[in-house]
Amino acid sequence: MSKRHELSGRIQALSDIKGILNAMKNLALMEVHKLSRFLSAQQRVVGGIEEAAADFFRFHPALLPSMEGAFPAFLLIGSERGFCGDFNESLLAEFDRCRAKEMTEGDPLPLIVTVGHKLAMKIGSLKPAVALAGPSVTEEVPSVLVQVVEALHELQRRRPAGTRLDLVVLSHGNDDGNANNGRAVIVRRPFREFGRPRTVDTHPPLLTMLPIEVATKLLDHYLFAVLHEMFYTSLMAENRRRFQHMDQALQRLEKETGELTRKYFVLRQEEITQEIAVIMLSAEIVGENGAGPAQAGAGA
Repeated sequence: MSKRHELSGRIQALSDIKGILNAMKNLALMEVHKLSRFLSAQQRVVGGIEEAAADFFRFHPALLPSMEGAFPAFLLIGSERGFCGDFNESLLAEFDRCRAKEMTEGDPLPLIVTVGHKLAMKIGSLKPAVALAGPSVTEEVPSVLVQVVEALHELQRRRPAGTRLDLVVLSHGNDDGNANNGRAVIVRRPFREFGRPRTVDTHPPLLTMLPIEVATKLLDHYLFAVLHEMFYTSLMAENRRRFQHMDQALQRLEKETGELTRKYFVLRQEEITQEIAVIMLSAEIVGENGAGPAQAGAGA
Protein backbone atom coordinates (compact mmCIF):
# COMPACT_ATOMS: atom_id res chain seq x y z
CA MET A 1 0.00 0.00 0.00
CA SER A 2 1.40 3.41 -1.01
CA LYS A 3 1.86 6.16 1.53
CA ARG A 4 -0.86 8.20 -0.17
CA HIS A 5 -3.37 5.38 0.23
CA GLU A 6 -2.34 5.05 3.88
CA LEU A 7 -3.00 8.77 4.41
CA SER A 8 -6.36 8.42 2.66
CA GLY A 9 -7.33 5.67 5.10
CA ARG A 10 -6.32 7.79 8.10
CA ILE A 11 -8.27 10.78 6.80
CA GLN A 12 -11.37 8.60 6.36
CA ALA A 13 -10.97 7.19 9.89
CA LEU A 14 -10.69 10.72 11.33
CA SER A 15 -13.78 11.73 9.38
CA ASP A 16 -15.73 8.85 10.94
CA ILE A 17 -14.53 9.83 14.43
CA LYS A 18 -15.54 13.45 13.79
CA GLY A 19 -19.01 12.28 12.86
CA ILE A 20 -19.36 10.44 16.17
CA LEU A 21 -17.99 13.37 18.19
CA ASN A 22 -20.29 15.80 16.40
CA ALA A 23 -23.28 13.63 17.30
CA MET A 24 -22.20 13.53 20.97
CA LYS A 25 -21.63 17.29 20.96
CA ASN A 26 -25.09 17.97 19.52
CA LEU A 27 -26.74 15.61 22.02
CA ALA A 28 -24.97 17.38 24.90
CA LEU A 29 -26.16 20.76 23.60
CA MET A 30 -29.74 19.47 23.32
CA GLU A 31 -29.62 18.26 26.93
CA VAL A 32 -28.33 21.65 28.12
CA HIS A 33 -31.24 23.45 26.44
CA LYS A 34 -33.72 20.93 27.82
CA LEU A 35 -32.29 21.12 31.34
CA SER A 36 -32.35 24.92 31.36
CA ARG A 37 -36.17 24.77 31.17
CA PHE A 38 -36.44 22.05 33.83
CA LEU A 39 -34.00 23.80 36.15
CA SER A 40 -35.73 27.17 35.95
CA ALA A 41 -39.04 25.63 37.00
CA GLN A 42 -37.43 23.55 39.74
CA GLN A 43 -35.65 26.54 41.25
CA ARG A 44 -38.99 28.33 41.56
CA VAL A 45 -40.44 25.28 43.31
CA VAL A 46 -37.54 25.16 45.79
CA GLY A 47 -37.82 28.89 46.43
CA GLY A 48 -41.53 28.59 47.14
CA ILE A 49 -41.02 25.73 49.61
CA GLU A 50 -38.20 27.61 51.35
CA GLU A 51 -40.40 30.68 51.80
CA ALA A 52 -43.28 28.59 53.14
CA ALA A 53 -40.96 26.72 55.53
CA ALA A 54 -39.35 29.92 56.77
CA ASP A 55 -42.80 31.42 57.39
CA PHE A 56 -44.01 28.28 59.19
CA PHE A 57 -40.96 27.73 61.41
CA ARG A 58 -40.87 31.39 62.41
CA PHE A 59 -43.90 30.56 64.55
CA HIS A 60 -43.08 26.89 65.27
CA PRO A 61 -39.29 26.86 65.84
CA ALA A 62 -39.48 23.85 68.18
CA LEU A 63 -40.44 21.66 65.23
CA LEU A 64 -37.23 22.34 63.30
CA PRO A 65 -35.27 19.08 62.86
CA SER A 66 -32.33 18.96 65.25
CA MET A 67 -28.97 17.88 63.87
CA GLU A 68 -27.35 17.50 67.29
CA GLY A 69 -25.62 14.12 67.42
CA ALA A 70 -26.54 13.39 63.81
CA PHE A 71 -24.39 10.93 61.85
CA PRO A 72 -22.65 12.38 58.75
CA ALA A 73 -23.74 11.04 55.38
CA PHE A 74 -22.33 12.30 52.08
CA LEU A 75 -24.23 12.14 48.81
CA LEU A 76 -21.88 12.60 45.84
CA ILE A 77 -23.53 13.33 42.48
CA GLY A 78 -21.09 12.41 39.72
CA SER A 79 -21.38 11.35 36.10
CA GLU A 80 -22.71 8.14 34.64
CA ARG A 81 -20.88 8.60 31.34
CA GLY A 82 -17.41 9.81 30.43
CA PHE A 83 -16.02 12.43 28.04
CA CYS A 84 -16.58 15.27 30.51
CA GLY A 85 -13.02 16.15 31.54
CA ASP A 86 -12.18 16.26 35.26
CA PHE A 87 -15.85 16.34 36.30
CA ASN A 88 -15.55 13.50 38.82
CA GLU A 89 -12.02 14.33 39.93
CA SER A 90 -12.95 17.88 40.97
CA LEU A 91 -15.97 16.52 42.86
CA LEU A 92 -13.79 14.07 44.81
CA ALA A 93 -11.22 16.80 45.52
CA GLU A 94 -13.95 18.95 47.09
CA PHE A 95 -15.18 15.93 49.03
CA ASP A 96 -11.69 15.42 50.49
CA ARG A 97 -11.52 19.09 51.51
CA CYS A 98 -14.96 18.95 53.08
CA ARG A 99 -14.16 15.75 54.97
CA ALA A 100 -10.84 17.10 56.24
CA LYS A 101 -12.52 20.31 57.41
CA GLU A 102 -15.44 18.75 59.27
CA MET A 103 -14.02 15.49 60.62
CA THR A 104 -11.14 14.86 62.97
CA GLU A 105 -8.97 11.82 63.55
CA GLY A 106 -10.86 9.14 65.45
CA ASP A 107 -14.27 10.08 64.05
CA PRO A 108 -16.15 7.17 62.49
CA LEU A 109 -16.07 6.95 58.73
CA PRO A 110 -19.06 8.74 57.22
CA LEU A 111 -21.69 7.02 55.15
CA ILE A 112 -21.10 7.64 51.46
CA VAL A 113 -23.66 7.35 48.68
CA THR A 114 -22.32 7.79 45.14
CA VAL A 115 -24.41 8.46 42.07
CA GLY A 116 -22.76 7.80 38.72
CA HIS A 117 -20.82 4.81 37.41
CA LYS A 118 -17.74 6.84 36.45
CA LEU A 119 -17.59 8.46 39.90
CA ALA A 120 -17.79 5.12 41.73
CA MET A 121 -14.80 3.89 39.69
CA LYS A 122 -12.63 6.79 40.92
CA ILE A 123 -13.54 7.00 44.61
CA GLY A 124 -10.60 4.83 45.62
CA SER A 125 -10.24 3.18 49.03
CA LEU A 126 -13.37 4.78 50.52
CA LYS A 127 -15.98 2.15 49.82
CA PRO A 128 -19.44 3.70 49.37
CA ALA A 129 -22.29 2.38 51.48
CA VAL A 130 -24.44 2.63 48.35
CA ALA A 131 -23.32 3.06 44.72
CA LEU A 132 -26.11 3.97 42.31
CA ALA A 133 -26.21 4.48 38.56
CA GLY A 134 -26.66 8.11 37.57
CA PRO A 135 -28.89 9.74 34.97
CA SER A 136 -27.62 10.00 31.40
CA VAL A 137 -30.50 12.17 30.16
CA THR A 138 -33.01 14.50 31.80
CA GLU A 139 -35.86 11.99 31.74
CA GLU A 140 -33.89 9.57 33.95
CA VAL A 141 -33.50 12.02 36.87
CA PRO A 142 -36.83 11.22 38.63
CA SER A 143 -36.22 7.44 38.64
CA VAL A 144 -32.66 7.91 39.94
CA LEU A 145 -33.95 10.23 42.67
CA VAL A 146 -36.42 7.59 43.84
CA GLN A 147 -33.49 5.19 44.26
CA VAL A 148 -31.49 7.84 46.14
CA VAL A 149 -34.32 8.60 48.58
CA GLU A 150 -34.93 4.88 49.14
CA ALA A 151 -31.22 4.36 49.83
CA LEU A 152 -31.18 7.24 52.34
CA HIS A 153 -34.26 5.87 54.10
CA GLU A 154 -32.61 2.45 54.31
CA LEU A 155 -29.42 3.94 55.78
CA GLN A 156 -31.55 5.88 58.27
CA ARG A 157 -33.38 2.71 59.22
CA ARG A 158 -30.09 0.95 60.00
CA ARG A 159 -28.99 3.67 62.41
CA PRO A 160 -29.83 3.43 66.14
CA ALA A 161 -33.26 4.69 67.09
CA GLY A 162 -33.37 8.48 67.43
CA THR A 163 -30.19 9.07 65.36
CA ARG A 164 -30.64 11.29 62.32
CA LEU A 165 -28.50 11.47 59.21
CA ASP A 166 -26.74 14.78 58.68
CA LEU A 167 -26.89 14.79 54.90
CA VAL A 168 -24.20 16.65 52.95
CA VAL A 169 -24.75 16.80 49.18
CA LEU A 170 -21.84 17.54 46.84
CA SER A 171 -22.59 18.25 43.21
CA HIS A 172 -21.46 20.45 40.37
CA GLY A 173 -23.01 23.87 40.05
CA ASN A 174 -23.46 26.00 36.95
CA ASP A 175 -19.70 26.08 36.34
CA ASP A 176 -19.66 29.87 36.43
CA GLY A 177 -16.86 29.97 38.99
CA ASN A 178 -18.86 32.11 41.43
CA ALA A 179 -20.57 29.41 43.49
CA ASN A 180 -19.05 27.93 46.61
CA ASN A 181 -16.24 30.46 47.01
CA GLY A 182 -15.05 30.22 43.44
CA ARG A 183 -15.26 26.45 43.19
CA ALA A 184 -17.43 24.69 40.65
CA VAL A 185 -18.63 22.14 43.22
CA ILE A 186 -21.53 23.09 45.51
CA VAL A 187 -21.82 21.75 49.08
CA ARG A 188 -25.33 21.81 50.52
CA ARG A 189 -26.85 20.54 53.75
CA PRO A 190 -30.60 20.30 53.11
CA PHE A 191 -31.55 19.48 56.70
CA ARG A 192 -29.53 22.37 58.13
CA GLU A 193 -30.75 24.83 55.49
CA PHE A 194 -34.37 23.81 55.89
CA GLY A 195 -36.62 26.40 57.53
CA ARG A 196 -33.94 29.01 58.16
CA PRO A 197 -35.68 32.07 59.58
CA ARG A 198 -36.15 35.17 57.43
CA THR A 199 -36.04 38.76 58.64
CA VAL A 200 -39.38 39.67 57.04
CA ASP A 201 -42.26 39.97 59.52
CA THR A 202 -45.24 37.78 58.66
CA HIS A 203 -48.54 36.72 60.14
CA PRO A 204 -48.97 33.26 61.67
CA PRO A 205 -49.96 30.74 58.96
CA LEU A 206 -53.48 29.33 59.02
CA LEU A 207 -53.21 25.54 59.20
CA THR A 208 -55.68 22.77 58.39
CA MET A 209 -53.35 20.10 59.82
CA LEU A 210 -51.41 19.63 63.02
CA PRO A 211 -48.14 21.62 63.01
CA ILE A 212 -46.07 18.42 63.37
CA GLU A 213 -47.71 17.00 60.22
CA VAL A 214 -47.04 20.21 58.33
CA ALA A 215 -43.37 20.16 59.41
CA THR A 216 -42.93 16.54 58.30
CA LYS A 217 -44.58 17.08 54.91
CA LEU A 218 -42.65 20.31 54.31
CA LEU A 219 -39.36 18.54 55.00
CA ASP A 220 -40.21 15.64 52.65
CA HIS A 221 -41.25 18.00 49.85
CA TYR A 222 -38.21 20.21 50.38
CA LEU A 223 -35.72 17.34 50.31
CA PHE A 224 -37.20 15.90 47.13
CA ALA A 225 -37.38 19.32 45.44
CA VAL A 226 -33.86 20.42 46.35
CA LEU A 227 -32.42 17.08 45.20
CA HIS A 228 -34.23 17.53 41.88
CA GLU A 229 -32.64 20.96 41.56
CA MET A 230 -29.14 19.66 42.35
CA PHE A 231 -29.45 16.71 39.96
CA TYR A 232 -30.65 18.93 37.12
CA THR A 233 -27.86 21.44 37.81
CA SER A 234 -25.23 18.68 37.95
CA LEU A 235 -26.45 17.07 34.72
CA MET A 236 -26.40 20.46 33.00
CA ALA A 237 -22.82 21.09 34.16
CA GLU A 238 -21.84 17.59 33.00
CA ASN A 239 -23.29 18.16 29.52
CA ARG A 240 -21.63 21.56 29.29
CA ARG A 241 -18.31 19.92 30.12
CA ARG A 242 -19.01 17.20 27.54
CA PHE A 243 -19.89 19.82 24.91
CA GLN A 244 -16.64 21.69 25.57
CA HIS A 245 -14.65 18.45 25.61
CA MET A 246 -16.13 17.34 22.28
CA ASP A 247 -15.61 20.80 20.77
CA GLN A 248 -11.93 20.82 21.73
CA ALA A 249 -11.48 17.27 20.42
CA LEU A 250 -13.11 18.26 17.12
CA GLN A 251 -10.80 21.25 16.79
CA ARG A 252 -7.78 19.00 17.28
CA LEU A 253 -9.15 16.51 14.74
CA GLU A 254 -9.82 19.29 12.23
CA LYS A 255 -6.24 20.46 12.60
CA GLU A 256 -4.89 16.92 12.20
CA THR A 257 -7.18 16.22 9.25
CA GLY A 258 -6.04 19.43 7.56
CA GLU A 259 -2.39 18.46 8.01
CA LEU A 260 -2.97 14.94 6.66
CA THR A 261 -4.98 16.32 3.74
CA ARG A 262 -2.14 18.71 2.90
CA LYS A 263 0.36 15.82 2.95
CA TYR A 264 -2.03 13.74 0.85
CA PHE A 265 -2.22 16.37 -1.90
CA VAL A 266 1.56 16.93 -1.80
CA LEU A 267 2.07 13.18 -2.38
CA ARG A 268 -0.62 13.17 -5.06
CA GLN A 269 1.08 16.11 -6.79
CA GLU A 270 4.40 14.28 -6.69
CA GLU A 271 2.77 11.19 -8.17
CA ILE A 272 1.16 13.26 -10.95
CA THR A 273 4.50 14.93 -11.67
CA GLN A 274 6.18 11.51 -11.85
CA GLU A 275 3.42 10.20 -14.13
CA ILE A 276 3.81 13.19 -16.47
CA ALA A 277 7.58 12.70 -16.52
CA VAL A 278 7.15 9.01 -17.39
CA ILE A 279 4.66 9.83 -20.16
CA MET A 280 6.96 12.46 -21.65
CA LEU A 281 9.93 10.12 -21.45
CA SER A 282 7.94 7.33 -23.08
CA ALA A 283 6.82 9.69 -25.86
CA GLU A 284 10.42 10.66 -26.55
CA ILE A 285 11.52 7.03 -26.69
CA VAL A 286 8.64 6.10 -28.98
CA GLY A 287 9.40 9.12 -31.19
CA GLU A 288 13.05 8.21 -31.47
CA ASN A 289 12.35 4.55 -32.21
CA GLY A 290 9.65 5.49 -34.73
CA ALA A 291 11.81 8.03 -36.59
CA GLY A 292 14.71 5.62 -37.30
CA PRO A 293 12.81 2.99 -39.40
CA ALA A 294 10.81 5.69 -41.17
CA GLN A 295 13.98 7.42 -42.39
CA ALA A 296 15.50 4.07 -43.42
CA GLY A 297 12.46 3.21 -45.55
CA ALA A 298 12.52 6.59 -47.23
CA GLY A 299 16.17 6.15 -48.26
CA ALA A 300 15.49 2.73 -49.83
